[in-house]
Amino acid sequence: MPIISVIVPAYNAEKTIVETISSVLRQSFGDLELIVINDGSTDKTLELINTISDARLQVFSFSNGGLSVARNRGIHLAKGEYLAFLDADDLWTHDKLSAQITALKQYPEAGVSYSWIYSMDEQGESIKPGISFNFQGDVYPDLLVNNFIVNGSNCLITREAIELIGEFDSTVDGAADWDYWLRLAAKFPFVLVPKYQIFYRGSSGTMSAKIEYMEQCMLRVTEKAFQTAPLELQPLKKQSLANTYRYLAYKYWTFAQGEDKIRKTRETLSQAIRLYPLILKDRRVRNIWIKLAIIRIFNSPIGYALINWFQTATLAK
Repeated sequence: MPIISVIVPAYNAEKTIVETISSVLRQSFGDLELIVINDGSTDKTLELINTISDARLQVFSFSNGGLSVARNRGIHLAKGEYLAFLDADDLWTHDKLSAQITALKQYPEAGVSYSWIYSMDEQGESIKPGISFNFQGDVYPDLLVNNFIVNGSNCLITREAIELIGEFDSTVDGAADWDYWLRLAAKFPFVLVPKYQIFYRGSSGTMSAKIEYMEQCMLRVTEKAFQTAPLELQPLKKQSLANTYRYLAYKYWTFAQGEDKIRKTRETLSQAIRLYPLILKDRRVRNIWIKLAIIRIFNSPIGYALINWFQTATLAK
């Protein structure tokens, strides 16, 4: 029986799936099974997967059910003592599983280990380290306020924790990973591997409609979490909602186009500040607010030119 089961949901992932699978098969911890759930792909995803020869690789094809359903199918097929999820466009460093399983064995009370995350562009060329949070043990209050795990490709989870918590919630597919980490954190301590080990790929194809769906899901996850959160944590709700709107403002500014970009960014950032004015201490919030002010003072072409000039000058220093 393998010690670790790695579950990769894949839907129309022909551009990245081979690289993602390779980052699993090259892990320094080799006692694993790799379960790829082909979630009704209509491109060359399955054809490309079938070119890879490794006894640890198993491929299962289903009709399209969405990310959470694909992850849940993987859970039911997994045989390992520990489970990890990896999105079909993300990557791991070669020591990701080794470091995380070591951390869990050193802290046997923990149900989850996590690491820090790199952000990269769609081509995998521009790579930047994310914020290095240091939460360990009872991380539930911190996770209520902000999804510092960032995405679904991060955690290694014990089978005991998986069996107690159950499946991903497909009704909040746009934020199902945060919902799952919250449910785990309510029951189990987390342990941190203080290393950058996950490469999280951004997508230039993200459109406003997708971000709006993410907004709906994140707000539902927040309501769901605070319905069961202890009384003493209820005052954190406004801060939690503010961080959600801050994150959405960043998404709109980065990926939306045209009038949607300005309007949606302004709306979500204003909502964040109204809910929790102290969020203005966050440098990321101030940066977006300044950019919006420049666009408002000048017309759009001049405003964007000034922003691009300032960013280029800053990077050149």
